[in-house]
Amino acid sequence: MEIIDDELTLLHTRNYDTQVYKAGDLLRAIGVVRDTKPAGMYIEHDPDPLEIHQMQVTLDIELGAMTIVAAKVEFITHPGETCPSIVTHYEKLIGLNVARGFTRQVREMFGGPRGCTHTTALLQAMAPVIIQSLWSMRIVKQRESGEPMRRNAESIEMSIAANLNTCHVWDETGPHVEAVRSGEHRTPPLWITERMVSLGRNPDEWYE
Repeated sequence: MEIIDDELTLLHTRNYDTQVYKAGDLLRAIGVVRDTKPAGMYIEHDPDPLEIHQMQVTLDIELGAMTIVAAKVEFITHPGETCPSIVTHYEKLIGLNVARGFTRQVREMFGGPRGCTHTTALLQAMAPVIIQSLWSMRIVKQRESGEPMRRNAESIEMSIAANLNTCHVWDETGPHVEAVRSGEHRTPPLWITERMVSLGRNPDEWYE
């Protein structure tokens, strides 16, 4: 067993991994959840960590409407022979909107005995990643078109719609959203500023 120090003994590791791709006119999100036990925990003298769960979810999402048009769930590592019998139930994801109310709907449709607890938790972790990918999608489309990014009121509202009221910064009545809507917010994210500085470049050129 992995003993980190005199007080900490590793018991369990769970990893979520989600990647979102541009797939033609769709978004494709592939998520994986993995649970592992440390070496020697379940099988004494086993030299390697033991994977006990690995579930993969693939979602195709229509841009604009942000609705799921295809859903596939795979069980790669699972404890019981009957575990995979639930995978076809997740086809009911088709038609759901991933932008608003998704977590609640997933919990209602697949929570408890209506689904696999690990797959349902993975779905809830995937939704924010899909929303985050929309910012990247705007950049890809802008570069493909060769046209400058529009900064009119309509484009600003479209760009911030998915973030409104998701946290204290994006409170629709707060100062950050007010600054964005007015066009006054011109400070790059901290991670852009830090990377640009590390490259010896001026962060202000990010907006050019």
